[in-house]
Amino acid sequence: MSKQKVALVVEYDGAAYKGWQAQKFDVATVQECLEVALSKIANHPVTVICAGRTDAGVHASAQVVHFETDSHRPLRAWTLGVNTHLPPDISVKAAAYVADDFHARFSAVSRRYRYVIYQSEYRPAVMGKGVTWTYKELDIKAMQAACQYFKGTHDFTSFRAVGCQAKSPVRTILNFSVDHFGQYIVLDVRANAFLHHMIRNFAGVLMTIGAGEQPVEWAKQVLEAKDRAQGGITAPPFGLYLVDAEYPEEFGVPKLPLGPHFLPFKEEPAYELPR
Repeated sequence: MSKQKVALVVEYDGAAYKGWQAQKFDVATVQECLEVALSKIANHPVTVICAGRTDAGVHASAQVVHFETDSHRPLRAWTLGVNTHLPPDISVKAAAYVADDFHARFSAVSRRYRYVIYQSEYRPAVMGKGVTWTYKELDIKAMQAACQYFKGTHDFTSFRAVGCQAKSPVRTILNFSVDHFGQYIVLDVRANAFLHHMIRNFAGVLMTIGAGEQPVEWAKQVLEAKDRAQGGITAPPFGLYLVDAEYPEEFGVPKLPLGPHFLPFKEEPAYELPR
């Protein structure tokens, strides 16, 4: 039988995992759990490739992966069937057969993350590792003004981890907003690609500005410094979610409502995908 390529949209709570990528050591990763479950349904070893690798403690509401198989199964087998072999904190939400030239990583034209901050005097007991908690009162308008400096194409050296292996620090931020939903403050970032710890470092700078510890213009100063040492703290991983990977429509990759699911739906203006 000829091989087929399958795309999946996967949701996971990353709190219990050492990140997405399977590792040599005996540690729990999302990729390893998914590959074990898929291999049982396919009846042969399966290797998956993802749209964007997430770090330890980071979550996803719409991670896109692809794999190849010579086992012909109905799509329900790749969703409901696979889910019966997954732990409760990982779930396949959608599946589609896609063209041979589709690639979960290289076919993506943009990726989108949300960083969820829970603002309260008291730390949360429920979803403690699903949000980043702050007891400080944050100035939303200051954070909204500061994030505007990051839009466009820049050298983001100040916002990349010291160990980042990307060849270039230049990235293009297509959209960046700060929204307020009750006690949740949500940083919503869409870019062509991201550097290691980039969004968590954005969050660290914006939370510092929101707390009144630095002026709005500090965001620009950090960006222009091109020096990670000037960028302040790296925010925790718990509030970070990969919420979308965007592809040209012809690939037919399933689209889900923007997550994470505990946030209210937000009507958004239409925009063109970058070419």
